[in-house]
Amino acid sequence: MAIIADKLAPRAAKIERRELLPMAMVATATVAVLAVIVLILAMLWLSVTTGNPSDPALIYTFHHYAEIFLDPFTYTVLGNTLMFAAVTLVVALAVALPMAWLVERTDFPMKSLVFALLTVALLIPGFAVALGWLFLLSPRIGLVNLALIDLFGLEDAPFNVSTLFGMGVVQGLALAPITFIMVAIVFRQMDASLEEAASLGGANLVQRMRRVTLPLAWPGILATSIYVFTIGFTAFDVPAVLGFNYRIFTFSTYVFFQVNPTEGVADYHNVAALSVVMIGLAMLMSWWYGAMQQRAPRFAVVTGKAYRPSIVRLGRYKGLAVAFVVGYFVVSQLMPILTLAWAAGLPYLQPMSLASFDLLSLANFRHLPQGLVLRGIGNTATLMVLVPSITVVLSLAVSWVVLRSELRFRGAYDFFAFLPHTVPSIVFSVSAWMIALFVLRDWLPIYGTIWLLVVVYVVALLSYGSRMTNSALIQLHKELEESARISGATAGGVLRSVLIPLLAPAMLYSWIWMALLSYRELTMPVVLSTSDNQPLSVIVWSLVQGSQYGQASSISLIMVALMIPILLVYWIVARRTGIAPAA
Repeated sequence: MAIIADKLAPRAAKIERRELLPMAMVATATVAVLAVIVLILAMLWLSVTTGNPSDPALIYTFHHYAEIFLDPFTYTVLGNTLMFAAVTLVVALAVALPMAWLVERTDFPMKSLVFALLTVALLIPGFAVALGWLFLLSPRIGLVNLALIDLFGLEDAPFNVSTLFGMGVVQGLALAPITFIMVAIVFRQMDASLEEAASLGGANLVQRMRRVTLPLAWPGILATSIYVFTIGFTAFDVPAVLGFNYRIFTFSTYVFFQVNPTEGVADYHNVAALSVVMIGLAMLMSWWYGAMQQRAPRFAVVTGKAYRPSIVRLGRYKGLAVAFVVGYFVVSQLMPILTLAWAAGLPYLQPMSLASFDLLSLANFRHLPQGLVLRGIGNTATLMVLVPSITVVLSLAVSWVVLRSELRFRGAYDFFAFLPHTVPSIVFSVSAWMIALFVLRDWLPIYGTIWLLVVVYVVALLSYGSRMTNSALIQLHKELEESARISGATAGGVLRSVLIPLLAPAMLYSWIWMALLSYRELTMPVVLSTSDNQPLSVIVWSLVQGSQYGQASSISLIMVALMIPILLVYWIVARRTGIAPAA
């Protein structure tokens, strides 16, 4: 018996080591969830206290909520935010709805090219596009305004992009790609039989669209609208670039202004109270979005193998449709980027003329603060490697716990993993900033380091990563795992030998996606950055605030150029994983 026990002992130890992997997955998922909870609770705690946050003898009060609710400017900011989000939504839908219908339900040419260009438009840094629009239509420095004033002798600038309407239009054009992707799925899955029945009944195309297509697509359109409105409600980069210097505040830019006031010191507790209000409003819209998704199955019309899409022949309107799509890309992306290139080549911003062409040079590129830019490139590259790597691991752990484990409270893991999607990123930044300054300062000095940015980026992107791994894991039938178990594999062996290899393509796609999101991010680092941990996006922001538009444009163009090879890799992976459409 002793001999048998000696032989079995190594095998038992090996099995025990393999079972450590599921335990590690639970522990990893718990760490991710706790990070979200800590940042939210820190903001709640600061909103009901007064005095120095590091002082143990704090006074608990709701006075800060009374201050912000009794301040008339709070309601001005709320009105601005709602107006900005509403214009954003209208513009995004006005572009995305017809474009999605053209690509999914008609014989529109070059559909794969449209998807590729939309992917590029979605991932180009929003602040770079906003900066291009600032140079085009600003009332003070806008090239179009300066040219019209000079040409017609006008006293005032005819256009002003630095208004709530102008900001909303720019943000709406920027969000049209994601709106297109969400609406296109609705049109793609719609059965053609009801539209064909309406056609046989004598309805023309407009009548079919008004009475059949749009009513059937309405739940999906409404859910998309809530999603886009929420993004507009929490947006920072476009309102910051176009409205901050004109003191046109939305909630996100107002929180940033309170943290970085031009006079006096920041009132952390009022900022926390305002952030909690933002969290509440964002979660309310998230609940509405979820409710719309739950109602969507009642409108399902795709059933069985009889489903087939209906293709509308555009005929003589094909040229008009192509002009509409091309016009969107020219206006929303090409014009701002070309304006950045023009500004980057001049010593100071001025309209096109023979004299201005003589001034074009690479001086702005040569005179960039090289040390600052190189440090910014290094910080950006560090974030692009560390953030998606950590987030993919945490997301996989959360998805495994939610979809494969038998934990009683696994639903809570999914709730808290999705929560960062509804909470404005600037709220997480402010919370982490306060924790690093007042709680961790003495025993874990991470303020001013790249690690603080990594933590906040990971928390904010956890919702994106977990949604992607959730979707991929749902598609893997449990029969694969059951077969491995019958063959003697442990839970850890199934995870290591079956699930992770099958999930690898989706994880790679998710990694590249989050690397690109980290590359273009401005909202979070603008609060947390110092001279040592600034990414490129914050350097551009600082130069814009210092009116150094030529150098800001130069760095923005460098960022766009550096992103091109990453976008090519992203597109190749998307094609191979079946996410992007084939040609």
